Amino acid sequence: MKFSKGQVISLVVAVIIAFFLSTYELPYYIQKPGGADALNPIVQVEGADKSEGDFHLVTVRGGQATPVQFVLAKVLPHHDIMDINDIRPEGISDDEYFQAQLQMMENSQEASTVVAYTAAGKEITIDYKGVYVVSVAPDMPSDGILEMGDHIVGIDDTEIKESIDLITYIENKNLGDTVTLSILRNEKEIKKEIILDIIDQETKQIGIGITLVTDRDVKVNPEVSFTSGNIGGPSAGLMFSLEIYDQLTEGDLTKGHEIAGTGEIDYEGNVGRIGGIDKKVIAADREGVDVFFAPNEAGRGGDSNYEVAKKTAEEINTEMVIVPVDNFDDALNYLLEELE
Repeated sequence: MKFSKGQVISLVVAVIIAFFLSTYELPYYIQKPGGADALNPIVQVEGADKSEGDFHLVTVRGGQATPVQFVLAKVLPHHDIMDINDIRPEGISDDEYFQAQLQMMENSQEASTVVAYTAAGKEITIDYKGVYVVSVAPDMPSDGILEMGDHIVGIDDTEIKESIDLITYIENKNLGDTVTLSILRNEKEIKKEIILDIIDQETKQIGIGITLVTDRDVKVNPEVSFTSGNIGGPSAGLMFSLEIYDQLTEGDLTKGHEIAGTGEIDYEGNVGRIGGIDKKVIAADREGVDVFFAPNEAGRGGDSNYEVAKKTAEEINTEMVIVPVDNFDDALNYLLEELE
């Protein structure tokens, strides 16, 4: 079969257009329902038995939009189109953003470990060793001075052991003051001077314009290990803590059920707001989950994580029970006292 010159040109043009529509990256980010992975293969406490049911880590899938994906997201339910700069701040590379997400996941695992071992009455020791710079905001006082991964161990003549030390010190300073940070970078200690400036125009808060996490050396007995791969972010904290607690204690906390949920957890066990909860409800339902824990955010109103989760569950007509929680104890008490 022979093709005319015009047909060949048309075919080439069609291929080029199809390639462009499926690969060209627009300045938008698309979020959609992800998966609901069982945590038992991801979290392993030494000597633990497997429960009959499972706790699940729930994810949101996302990526920079192509023209085809952009159009599909316009018509598909629970697909959100967002400005790329709202996801990855301008000036932050893909690698820097990815590393920051992995650092938040590591911090989440550590916080969940502290919460679970403390609640289970197991052996745990914590050594505070300073703070790490997770990211540096563009056009803020630290821009061009600090770098992602810098290990801050002091400010002026004050030792920094955890994040609150640095935050409290800066809160007591004034606009225009100069502070000197002691930093470990590439195994060398260096000094960096930074002039404090306004970092939030609405609140007039002064600072240096970084996000940070405390460097803690947490040792536990029995040992726990995580194999979360390239999953990033802090939102699996609550579910990590429940999985660890279940493995640390006798009995089956799941009582044979499939249990999912989401929520960032701090070292005191408080559960905080996360993004994309409607998509996580859908992902959990697709996996056949029975119970879904959602951050309660009491007093926030109709756009709270719990309210959005409950509304989404009604929209998709799922039998999955949506349970509001403010802290680890709320989730634990539900599993111990109300789950049948």
